[in-house]
Amino acid sequence: MSKIALITGAGSGIGRSCALKLLANGYSVVLNGRREAPLLETKKLAGELGDNTLIFPADVSNPAEVKTMFDACEQTYGRLDVLFNNAGRGARPVPMEELTFEEWQAVVDVNLTGAFLCTQQALRLMKAQSPQGGRIINNGSISAEAPRPNSAPYTATKHAITGLTKSTSLDGRGYNIACGQLDIGNAETEMTARMADGVPQADGSIKVEPRMNVEHVADALLYMANLPLTANVQFMTVMATEMPLIGRG
Repeated sequence: MSKIALITGAGSGIGRSCALKLLANGYSVVLNGRREAPLLETKKLAGELGDNTLIFPADVSNPAEVKTMFDACEQTYGRLDVLFNNAGRGARPVPMEELTFEEWQAVVDVNLTGAFLCTQQALRLMKAQSPQGGRIINNGSISAEAPRPNSAPYTATKHAITGLTKSTSLDGRGYNIACGQLDIGNAETEMTARMADGVPQADGSIKVEPRMNVEHVADALLYMANLPLTANVQFMTVMATEMPLIGRG
């Protein structure tokens, strides 16, 4: 019997790559995103393995929609083995005082509240299913360790994800539920395309930053997902080797 995974933000970038990787390695995958068309494209890219997917468009910041999605997962597959909280967004890279409340709230809603709501429903399902247990993997960010200029909403929510990861790991311990975090730096996706032209650095300069193939992120996620529940990667950082993380910036 195949393992069941649910991936948020599966319609592009890291989420799509990870979905295809899990499908290629015997998983059935619930594909979540705000819009159906990109999810259908992910399914199409999987070829025949696309038959092992459940397309479920939903807003992860909406409690009712999240509950309905996890109910559908349970009704379709009977259980959930892996949740990858991947959906995320940023705000305009402007000075903090220029951000609107709406821009701040939008990032918090998706990056933090969305991850919490999905974790909440995954815990409910994983505690009740037989055999009990499962694994939750959060998409953190090296930005929580070394923020970029003008990134307060994104950086703050990624700090919060680390707290959510630790709390989930502790609260799930007695129920055979593991929780770990994958911190990603400069994967080649649509979101990082601007790095090829140069992005602001801590010293005020603009520099091109190296990026890595997103496939390496998918490989890391697969490793974490495939561990027995007696073992857990609490935190893993996978990044482009020459990106400016280690050092004074």
